[in-house]
Amino acid sequence: MSRLVAVTVTLAVMASGCSSSDPDADRREAVTTPVRVATFNASLNRPVAGQLVTDLQGEDAQARAVADVISANSPDVLLVNEFDYSGDDAVRLFNDNYFDGQYPHSFTAPVNTGVDSGLDLDKDGQLGGPGDAWGFGQFPGQYGMVVYSKFPIATDSVRTFQNFLWKDMPDSLLPRDYYGEVFDALRLSSKSHWDVPIDVNGKTLHVLASHPTPPSFDGPEDRNGKRNHDEIRLSADYISGADYLYDDNGVRGGLEDGASFVMLGDQNSDPVDGDSVAGAIAQVLDLPRVQDPAPASAEHGTDTADFADPTPGDLRVDYVLPSDDLTVIDSQVYWPSGTEHPSDHRLVWVDLEI
Repeated sequence: MSRLVAVTVTLAVMASGCSSSDPDADRREAVTTPVRVATFNASLNRPVAGQLVTDLQGEDAQARAVADVISANSPDVLLVNEFDYSGDDAVRLFNDNYFDGQYPHSFTAPVNTGVDSGLDLDKDGQLGGPGDAWGFGQFPGQYGMVVYSKFPIATDSVRTFQNFLWKDMPDSLLPRDYYGEVFDALRLSSKSHWDVPIDVNGKTLHVLASHPTPPSFDGPEDRNGKRNHDEIRLSADYISGADYLYDDNGVRGGLEDGASFVMLGDQNSDPVDGDSVAGAIAQVLDLPRVQDPAPASAEHGTDTADFADPTPGDLRVDYVLPSDDLTVIDSQVYWPSGTEHPSDHRLVWVDLEI
């Protein structure tokens, strides 16, 4: 699923260099730094490992179309979902060959998709294959993520939650009866959950990136629907500072109280329609610290994805959700008509002011 979200953040800073003879010496001058934060599930996934790197070495039509969508909105900070993980190779090639090196800073990390569990998770009587990976995928890193930024990323402070165990979430929806004795080994995140701190002229903006599994492609046990619900809950609990959480370095707890953040990503959950568990995305939307700008387009309302008709049809599954200390100025779903889109998701932008 593809999705792009843009956010403009305006930072107020102290005016400096005022002399005592200046009648405005004691006045604070507002100096604004516009920042556009974007997320786009760009469908830059490939069927075999290494193919994305090969494609990005040349002029790939789909990658160019994705880059055109992104460039039309000029984000300063960008999350790309469904970007196959291959270390830094594809990340560097996409930036250098399709954006002329506009993004000097980036972050990517391994994800659970395609990583073999050694267990028969899909209960087909065989070991191996995409259904037995910690997250559905043909090879390790398929459907990964990357964050690009024109501002410095505090890489030493990034937190990832790839290995957090589903069983360690209190009162989770984990279908223990379906998974049997292997339930205690399951990782919750189908890809990963990241907290990527961005330094915007001295102000830290936490980019909370994730891409929960689609709530479909399962059976009456609804294992993917329940996983989608609890993956979204992980983000909600992280924003709320839950003590039970632990990251991949063993550090416990959630986001620091009062921190500025933007939660980004294809959440695979519509507030009203679709197959997700009732109330899944509301777990985040209803948080006191989260505001929902509800971006819309003229023809498609708040829908952000163009899926098969009539089922599931157009859905709102892509979100940019800023913290309550950021002032929303404007918002929109970028849904151009009459053009072939490189993905089944659409760009969404939100202008903010701090």
